[in-house]
Amino acid sequence: MSARDEVLARIRDALGPDRAPGPDVPRDYRVAAGDGTGPPAAPTADVLDLLVDRLEDYKAAVVRVRPDGVAAAVHAAVAEHGLRRVGAPAGLPEEWLAELTGFEVRHDEPHLALADLAELDGVVTACRLAIATTGTVVLDADERQGRRALSLVPDWHLCVVQADQVVEGVPDAIARLDPTRPLTFVSGPSATSDIELERVEGVHGPRTLVVLLVA
Repeated sequence: MSARDEVLARIRDALGPDRAPGPDVPRDYRVAAGDGTGPPAAPTADVLDLLVDRLEDYKAAVVRVRPDGVAAAVHAAVAEHGLRRVGAPAGLPEEWLAELTGFEVRHDEPHLALADLAELDGVVTACRLAIATTGTVVLDADERQGRRALSLVPDWHLCVVQADQVVEGVPDAIARLDPTRPLTFVSGPSATSDIELERVEGVHGPRTLVVLLVA
């Protein structure tokens, strides 16, 4: 008999034979649409609107852009926030950074030291997918997103989300994520509250999150 079986047997003996039966546990959980092996269905306009609404509710800034407007939007966001040094994963599309002339762009290849990461004003990355119902961007550290430290140490994070990466719910996201990869779920800027419910931002990650929704 295992230790677990022994503990459960002792609990059953202590409760006695006249114990009341436990309540039925509902198992009608929501499941993903499809089996997650194929490409996700194109999100509807309502799903994209929901993602924007939830992100903004979490105090993230959202900018909708066309595919040919990503570079201009990146430049505008970096300039608006007064950044000078911007980090980027090694595999980030260079065309996204094409208009950052006059700014120092540092690629994380080879990996920057933590002291160098701390000196970055912000970072630009892609994502694996985004979840509309929870306003969550999911990173899994591929070459377009970079290692976890790259998106957590700088105080400002701009994340590019393609419309076809948006899924409606958490089950849809889980069905498409690789559980063996380092997954980071980002719902707005990093924030926490103390015992008096005073909100403090930038504690465990970037104080500012900017999402470019490309559609």
